[in-house]
Amino acid sequence: MRMDCRERSTIKVLMFPWLAYGHISPFLELAKRLASRNFDVYFCSTPVNLTSIIPKLDDSISIKLVELQLPLSFPDELPPHYHTTKGLPPHLMPILMKAVDMATPNFSNILNSLQPHLLIYDFLPSWASGLASSMNIPAIALLTNGAAMNSFVLHEIRNKDNGLEFPFPQLLLPVEYMKPKSSPLRESFLSRQGKDWLLNYFERSNNVILIKSLRELEGKYMDYISSSLGKKVVPVGPLVEEVVQYCRDENYMDIMKWLDKKEKHSTIFVSFGSEIYFSKEEMEEMAHGLELSEANFIWVVRFPQGEKMKLEEALPEGFQKRVRERGMVVENWAPQVEILGHSSIGGFVSHCGWGSLMESMKLGVPIIAMPMQFDQPWNARLVEEFGVGLGVKKHEDEIIIESEMMAKVIKQVVVEKSGEDIRKKARVMGEIIRNKGDIDMDEVVKEIVQLCGM
Repeated sequence: MRMDCRERSTIKVLMFPWLAYGHISPFLELAKRLASRNFDVYFCSTPVNLTSIIPKLDDSISIKLVELQLPLSFPDELPPHYHTTKGLPPHLMPILMKAVDMATPNFSNILNSLQPHLLIYDFLPSWASGLASSMNIPAIALLTNGAAMNSFVLHEIRNKDNGLEFPFPQLLLPVEYMKPKSSPLRESFLSRQGKDWLLNYFERSNNVILIKSLRELEGKYMDYISSSLGKKVVPVGPLVEEVVQYCRDENYMDIMKWLDKKEKHSTIFVSFGSEIYFSKEEMEEMAHGLELSEANFIWVVRFPQGEKMKLEEALPEGFQKRVRERGMVVENWAPQVEILGHSSIGGFVSHCGWGSLMESMKLGVPIIAMPMQFDQPWNARLVEEFGVGLGVKKHEDEIIIESEMMAKVIKQVVVEKSGEDIRKKARVMGEIIRNKGDIDMDEVVKEIVQLCGM
């Protein structure tokens, strides 16, 4: 039963996600759920990000937007439209992170002005929770990635040097993901600096850590994190954006009309998130794999801002003519949730970003897992552990995309009899997630009220 929240209308919550769509989106979904329960919710980000989320706000729910101005110390390299990771050329990421660090005084002024009862913070910027603590403002972390990866990293931090084995061998990664020279994993989560930063991120959270997940999927990994840190890990559910009207533009209509012509479960959706960009050679390999799969497909292709290629030049010569009605290539953006929810979709070729996995699982769509970086390889292992998808194996360490293997996995997951169990388990997982209702949010509300002493 939902808790009565009429007496809690004075609880003021400030949400501060990292400047990436994969972080802003779940923070915004949690903000909506808190605002619908009479919390006073403030959402802080840069102007370019806030502009992009305004269409996603429901007039019936009050969320106040708070601008964080980054210093214009890099006007030529980092103008205001680059104050986000979406479309950001990869070489500008260090400059964006430096600019965010230089905005500490601006965020301090926001805290002083708003005086929130609670800050819900992200893994970046690393100084946010400490700044709140210095002002006696409680802060709790919201993990926008899964418990599986975080349990592994915590083991590396806390127990590996003591000779204790990791209790979940199914999450151990192949050697190609762990090589120091070639792996973003080693440079981020598993470096000494990365481990210290992640531990501080966890330890600064006041008694509770919120996580975008559900116990039915990651309960044992949540328990491991909880026992390692001595903090309660509270799932907030998948935080998947509801299908809304704002995206129903001409592009949307073209995609839906195309999908309507396809048979049930005959089509795959191919998307690698908003921050992964392929070279021309990788694009050609991906295109070759899609041709070999013989499946219908919608493929979302993205280029960094300022580095856009003509689509005809990026794809193999004659590719679009050869696939004709079987394939649709969409540039930059597509309504992912609505596509995955369409009856003609039978599989999702994904980089295994956590947000994409939650969307796919909630909608019961089997996953063709092709992890690229960061937490994605662990997420792919979780997909295989629960049998809701299959990973694309690589014969060589340095190859990102192997077209023949990708085509083989697509056929198995979407078409062949051997994939029937995967398709069934994906449907069952979707039913479990969709049937949970507000149970997780009831627990989140309870913990916040208790922490704020209201």
